Amino acid sequence: MNNNDRINLIHRISEIEGLSDKERSALLGLLRESKTYGLVWEDKPEAVEERLRDELPVLTEVKERALISKDKDAPNHILIEGDNLEALTTLAYTHAGRIDVIYIDPPYNTGNKDFVYNDSFVDKEDSYRHSKWLSFMSRRLKIAKQLLSDKGVIFISIDDNEQAQLKLLCDEVFGEGNFIENIIWQKKFSRSNDATYFSSMHDHILCYVKSTEKNIGWEIGLLNRTEDIPKGYSNPDNDYRGPWTSVILSAKSGSDSLLYKIITPSGRECYPPSGRYWSCSKETFDKWRKENRIWFGKDGNGTPRRKTFLSEVQDGLRPNSILFQSEAGNNQEARQELKNIFNGEGTFDNPKPIKLLKLILTISNSKKATILDFFAGSGTTLHATMQLNAEDGGHRQCILVTNNENGICENVTYERNKRVIQGYTTPKGEHVAGLTNNNLRYYRTGFVSRNRSVQNMRRLVNLSTDMLCIKEDLYTEQPTFCGERAYKGIFRYFDDGQKQMLVIYREEAIDRLVELIYGMDVKGKIKIYVFSPSEDPWEDSFEDVSDKVELCALPAAIYNAYHRILPKKKDVVVLPEADAPVTNEKENQTDGMLNFTDEGDEA
Repeated sequence: MNNNDRINLIHRISEIEGLSDKERSALLGLLRESKTYGLVWEDKPEAVEERLRDELPVLTEVKERALISKDKDAPNHILIEGDNLEALTTLAYTHAGRIDVIYIDPPYNTGNKDFVYNDSFVDKEDSYRHSKWLSFMSRRLKIAKQLLSDKGVIFISIDDNEQAQLKLLCDEVFGEGNFIENIIWQKKFSRSNDATYFSSMHDHILCYVKSTEKNIGWEIGLLNRTEDIPKGYSNPDNDYRGPWTSVILSAKSGSDSLLYKIITPSGRECYPPSGRYWSCSKETFDKWRKENRIWFGKDGNGTPRRKTFLSEVQDGLRPNSILFQSEAGNNQEARQELKNIFNGEGTFDNPKPIKLLKLILTISNSKKATILDFFAGSGTTLHATMQLNAEDGGHRQCILVTNNENGICENVTYERNKRVIQGYTTPKGEHVAGLTNNNLRYYRTGFVSRNRSVQNMRRLVNLSTDMLCIKEDLYTEQPTFCGERAYKGIFRYFDDGQKQMLVIYREEAIDRLVELIYGMDVKGKIKIYVFSPSEDPWEDSFEDVSDKVELCALPAAIYNAYHRILPKKKDVVVLPEADAPVTNEKENQTDGMLNFTDEGDEA
């Protein structure tokens, strides 16, 4: 449909009799939303998306699974058990614009029981096979884009079954101008002679960034040089600075001062070639010659050339668009890595090798990156993160998300990385030391009704504390605040010596807490999350300590973050009269000692 046809159709819809304004508006909206170019598919509803129309996801920590290092500076890694659409929704609150690297290895939709949609495998005969997969990926990639920082980059593994469709989808989601590369990874080291046609030896890894704008967007990381000397570099004079190459010392243009005479070591007088000039001044040439940066050939009689040392050029190599298995590992290597960790047992189909993920993280170019993998599978991304940190002194943090289908989250993803942190013994009896300088926390998704009754609002705030800890990267809870005992139903206090956070569940406690804060000597502002029935975090009440606190009203901040990504809600707003009232009047004012022992446990 061309633009003129579209305009004519809009006029015809406007003139149709018998349509209500709502129906007419809906038809026009559908017409305006229709695409004129790009990927078009029939959207297939997803059960988890329907659930999110009625309920809001939260994260709850499984305390007994936490692995905490003795090192206070150890990075905090997160493992979330749950549907990744639910988990991504929670991360839209905790990590919007804060993820530096995303790597995902989604189902390839081969039709061989690798892709489950609404609790059923999608096979090759399903006429909506590609539509279901695109609907599934589109919802998740749109949230992923919101999570990326301005310098963020995403890598997506895929094979030929959906590579073409995924490329078009990513062009739409991330912008065609933010496409970086279709990387080819050699996943096998030997051909399969039983293949019907070609022996498939590779997978694709699509790479997109949040922004390519200079000084704002992503900058690629260089790879470490290997023992091999790059082509063109050698060391014929055994220079202590190592291998070098040489460049001519003349230029097409210049001044008469650049036509000076040079005497070679053999005694020959040398001038620039006819019609050319020396490319440096006489003073610079003399300096370079003194530093042994001029090469006259092995016999000392050649035209001078300037030496450029390998050690003085770029610190690393730009990655190639083809990653060979010799540098990035292969599928068989990945399977063996898992068998070594699980004492010879095969636990997961088609894991990715540690080498590949370490290479991707190196290319991602930040030793302090926050990394996300929301198709975590066997947990290679976290394993590679911890290993790379140990090798280069980085402080990368990793967030993994996976469901627990067939116990994969508990028995594979978590168990693998638990063994990596604590150490393990291979089937050959070799002990592998643990990467103990890491914290790993385990979370499950939970839900609160989207109906905005006061009861549900309070419940959402009460259940959001673990999310706040993730958001602030602050987990050290204190039993008291300025000598006042904390109760989980009233307020909780977190302080790790560098950051402080108060979570206030009962607005009646504000006056007393303000008194305590007023007398505090704080180095930085205390982050305060406080329950409020509106978007006002009781600023008037905190006016006397405004220089010491940073306020945030809950659950409004969560509602606002979720509103940007959740499907249209079905909620019905329950009037305050149907529940306990919340007002700015503090009828339940305490006696100043916060003795709400009947409202919650001690923190």
